[in-house]
Amino acid sequence: MQNQFLLVITTCPSAEHAKNLARELVKNKLAACVQISQAITSVYEWQDELCEEQEFNLQIKCLAQHYSAIEHTLSTLHPYDVPELIAVPITQGLPAYFDWIKETTQP
Repeated sequence: MQNQFLLVITTCPSAEHAKNLARELVKNKLAACVQISQAITSVYEWQDELCEEQEFNLQIKCLAQHYSAIEHTLSTLHPYDVPELIAVPITQGLPAYFDWIKETTQP
């Protein structure tokens, strides 16, 4: 199971952007599930300015083999010039949940 499953994290500027991205990933079987948080506050520096914005966090559960396609989809559909995109390997979890990820992300 090592490095077979990923938790991919990104943020979007609105709930609607987040939902559209989540639907696209699940519809295309790149992700088994995408959870969207309530609004969070992000503080960051961009182009030499301190920014404070509301964003929506997405947690994408997927197979590692789909990462490149997820990255491509995000790069194409995301409204940010440089979207957050972090992938964390999932090393432990309920075997039945991992089976479900495999089953729902197969073409």
